[in-house]
Amino acid sequence: MTDDNQFYSELFKGLRELAESAFPKKCTNCGRLFVSAEQFLLETQDINASTTGLKQSEGDDGSKIIEVFRNCPCGSTLMEFFNDRRDTSEAGIKRRGKFEELMSFLQNNNLDKTTARMELIKVLRGEKSEILSKMRPPITRIK
Repeated sequence: MTDDNQFYSELFKGLRELAESAFPKKCTNCGRLFVSAEQFLLETQDINASTTGLKQSEGDDGSKIIEVFRNCPCGSTLMEFFNDRRDTSEAGIKRRGKFEELMSFLQNNNLDKTTARMELIKVLRGEKSEILSKMRPPITRIK
C-alpha cells in the first residue's frame, strides 16, 4: 500500500467510525435513511407550526440532552437525541476517544490542533473539508 493510500485509509476509517456511532438513522415507517444529523434536520419537517419540536431533558449522569422531534416526509414522527460532548455513556466515551485519535493523527501529519479540530467537526456535520481532501502524508526519505 502506498503512503497516500495508507494515510487516506486511516483517516477515512476514523471518520467512518465516528459517523457510524450516531448515524445512519432509519424511519421505521417508510425506510428512509438519514446518514447524518445535517441530512436528518434538512430533510424532515417541524411537527407543527406552533412548536419547535425541541425538548430538553437530563440524562442519568446529569448531562443535558436535547430531544428533537421531526416529521419524516412520509408523515411519521421521528425523534433523535442530541447531547453535549460530555456524553459519559459507553458510546460517548468511544466517540470522544475516536475523535482524539483522529486529532493526534492529523497533528502528527503537520496540521495544527485548531485547524484539525475545525476540519473534523466540518466533516462530522456532513460538510466538505477542503483541507482534509488535499492533505498528503509527509514524504519520508530513505537514508
